[in-house]
Amino acid sequence: MGYHSLDSWHAYFQDFAYINQGRTRMANINVADLPAKTFAELLCSPVMDVYVGENRRHWCLHRDLLGYHTPFFQGQSLLDGKQKFGKVELLDEDPHAFELLVKWLYQGKIDDVSDFPIERKWDYADACQKLYVLCDKIQMPHLKNIAIDQFRKGCHEAGLVPGPEEIKPIYDTTPPKSPIRRLVSQIAARQIMDPESDSNAGTYRMCFETSADFAIDVIDAIRQGSGAKLFNDPTEETGCFYHEHGTGQLCKVG
Repeated sequence: MGYHSLDSWHAYFQDFAYINQGRTRMANINVADLPAKTFAELLCSPVMDVYVGENRRHWCLHRDLLGYHTPFFQGQSLLDGKQKFGKVELLDEDPHAFELLVKWLYQGKIDDVSDFPIERKWDYADACQKLYVLCDKIQMPHLKNIAIDQFRKGCHEAGLVPGPEEIKPIYDTTPPKSPIRRLVSQIAARQIMDPESDSNAGTYRMCFETSADFAIDVIDAIRQGSGAKLFNDPTEETGCFYHEHGTGQLCKVG
């Protein structure tokens, strides 16, 4: 298989990824399970130059293989109805997360965090969290599910959880009701409510200040996690709980 015209690539992409040329995306066979001939044909296509991160780390990836996995790169190869020169820039994405994506593209798997030594588990979990955000952007739901499971497992095995610096970018780049938003808001809620944790609501000030959704999600998580236990009625309390005077000072109200 030699060089593809844009039209032939478009047809080839649809043959792999769509049913009856429709627009309903179906699940692709994992590349690890493809017949050798089919996988080899995917690697006969021209390559696309992909630049990732602020330092523009460079990959050359086979265009038909990218199209096999996701429609995202097909759209990236068009500009005003004409072919670009095989260049995609993902400058807001993390190169370490993209490394995991490349492994999945060509091998159909990523590493299991359980196989890493304890000192590397958190770094790998963090990369999987960023891989989830990347997969959300480029429309790869199956890998996204694997990434969030590895992230959760890595947090558990490392005994660490994301702080506000990791949570804020998640809320900045994912849609409302995203599963990873639900996950990190529940983590934050648990940290706030844990009497043995040094975290409190103020720990997440930067997230509260920039995202009303985060505030709502955390409050909902606390309500759900506490079993919706009703607080004491503050209007029934007697004494000077809400007065302004020094501790122990005789209260002259009443």
